[in-house]
Amino acid sequence: MTSQAARVVPRRPIVAMSAVLLPFTDDGDIDWLGFESLLGRTLTAGLVPAVNMDTGFGPVLAATDRRRALDLARALAPAGFVAGALVDDQPGAPFDATAYQVAMTEIAAAGGTPIVFPSYGLAGLAEGELVAAHSTLASAVDRFLGFELGRMFHPAGRIWQLETFEALLDIPELVGAKHSSLRRGPELDRLAVRDRQRPDFLVLTGNDLAIDQVVYGSDYLLGLSTFAPDGFAARDAAWAAGDEVRFWELNDLLQYLGQLAFRAPVPGYRHDAAVFLQLRGWIASSHTHPASPTRPESDRALLADIAERLEALLA
Repeated sequence: MTSQAARVVPRRPIVAMSAVLLPFTDDGDIDWLGFESLLGRTLTAGLVPAVNMDTGFGPVLAATDRRRALDLARALAPAGFVAGALVDDQPGAPFDATAYQVAMTEIAAAGGTPIVFPSYGLAGLAEGELVAAHSTLASAVDRFLGFELGRMFHPAGRIWQLETFEALLDIPELVGAKHSSLRRGPELDRLAVRDRQRPDFLVLTGNDLAIDQVVYGSDYLLGLSTFAPDGFAARDAAWAAGDEVRFWELNDLLQYLGQLAFRAPVPGYRHDAAVFLQLRGWIASSHTHPASPTRPESDRALLADIAERLEALLA
């Protein structure tokens, strides 16, 4: 068995994608101007923005609001973006391939890459049916991303068996998959399969508790990076330049932020993100979607300390 240390890939350029927070006003309305600003900061940092993800409250938004987020991404990110392809269903619903294909086609037409957000129907399929389901979805677009999501993020989440992941690599239109089990082992196993079978396939870590997975060959699509796209960009640049001291200095602080923000209940990280971004002066309010759990006020002082330390590192 290959040791973890032996997996390190020095100076590797990192493909960086960031799920953008959808901010809210104190009155509970979506702060679309704030969202545009966060999209712009993500792009300025050089990260690929991802909209209508869990960080953007995609599963609980009205279809009109998801479409507006998509339209803004199309306008602000002409070079490309990622967007969640969502199906609104309920527990026990059948897999709705047609609804997925409609959502995926809409994203592709807007210039984005669709990522198949989990649904109850998709999660309810037998393990042996998952590859055929994704093959069906592949007929709608030229390229798309898969998504393994743990149930700590969403009740319709599902983590594939490793054999399923391996079989999915045979779908040419599936160019990558986000892995959000918050566990190192399964992701390292996927990297080994990827390296052996299809080296160009993107294993996008969603492990906000182990963001150093990038040194072992993962790329990323994280919610944590919405707190500090500039910090992640600086960290990634340090790795590509071979400046390991700066890489680990930034990584350590960002990981401390992740350990704080992504504690149970995990969806509460979105409130911490809003507080952090407000502290940085990037959005006006720390309010989030009313369906999202909130963090105690005591988090604010911890987040303020991290924000101050990050600004000093980036100065």
